[in-house]
Amino acid sequence: MVNVASRRLVAPPVVVAATLGLAAACWAVAAWLMDGMDMGIATRPGPFGFFAAAWVTMMAAMMLPGAAPAFARHVRLSGKASAALPFAGYYLAIWALAGVVAYALDRPHGSLAAGAVVIAAGVYELTPVKRHFRQRCRENAASGLGYGLCCVGSGIGLMAMLVALDVMSLFWMAVVALVCCAQKLLPAKAAIDVPLALAIFGLGLVIVCAPSLVPGFAPPAM
Repeated sequence: MVNVASRRLVAPPVVVAATLGLAAACWAVAAWLMDGMDMGIATRPGPFGFFAAAWVTMMAAMMLPGAAPAFARHVRLSGKASAALPFAGYYLAIWALAGVVAYALDRPHGSLAAGAVVIAAGVYELTPVKRHFRQRCRENAASGLGYGLCCVGSGIGLMAMLVALDVMSLFWMAVVALVCCAQKLLPAKAAIDVPLALAIFGLGLVIVCAPSLVPGFAPPAM
């Protein structure tokens, strides 16, 4: 009995450490895969096979740190460390499907379309739908599938913003990852969430009206 109890106490921290380690490795791989592809708004996703590999790696890098506590809670409730693997697998599978949708919808676009997507992302941050899914992301999830669906619902605006701005940009990837991670781990507070939404909305307006003011938005000069 003591050994079983000890394993239950040790498993969650081990799961968190392993998740963070995997995320760090995926950041390194993503940087390698995306090297030389950051062309600002002119960036194209490339062949589907390459995009799929890059997208899954990016999602693991961006989303696993914020999801680590949920993995640990699932392990603690199930009493088995091995339960983390299918939970994480289904979670990442949902984000992979989101990538398929992003690839199918992506088209060459200019600053007007990119700005419109960013403005819409800012508006979405203030909607009841966003608040609902964000709250669900902070609750215990029975499955990785359900947790993944809730987290996609919470982060869909931010991910659309990433795709519209430059899906191969490490800078925008890091910005979106930081916001998504904070929203998974911290409770909603209007004093933070409203200014963030307004900042995203303002960024969209700048992209529409004066895109040259946004660093890295235009393709680099040859």
